[in-house]
Amino acid sequence: MAVWWQSGIVYQVYPRSFMDANGDGVGDLAGITAKLNYLSWLGVDAVWISPIYPSPMADFGYDVADYTDIHPLFGTLADLDALLTRAHGLGLKVILDLVPNHTSNEHEWFREARSSRTNPKRDWYLWRDAQADGSPPNNWLAYFGGPAWTCMTQ
Repeated sequence: MAVWWQSGIVYQVYPRSFMDANGDGVGDLAGITAKLNYLSWLGVDAVWISPIYPSPMADFGYDVADYTDIHPLFGTLADLDALLTRAHGLGLKVILDLVPNHTSNEHEWFREARSSRTNPKRDWYLWRDAQADGSPPNNWLAYFGGPAWTCMTQ
């Protein structure tokens, strides 16, 4: 017998564009909650929610600044609790997208790692010194354009 995640239907929700419950033009947790009956009716087994954590939004939420809270654009922890209660009441599982390798430069781990070359969190990230002329370590390009590296002085 297969476990739910092997044969179940998982519906991914990108909150920003899914359903705006408060009329500010950005989808939110209350909007997702409002559509859970419909998702259940569709036969969905689980709802996978793209990142909703606090973020400077340089990468649309995938640059996480705090894994323990909700970005105000999407609501509050109470809104997440309400979503979970409703989903579980409908027999739906909820998966929160966890992206531990995409921390923002505003995340505490990154700030600590950047604070010194001997910080214990330093090896949580890839650091390369700039070339002698100050240019990036190599000519790699980021997927969205520009250099893949940002040169720092520490």
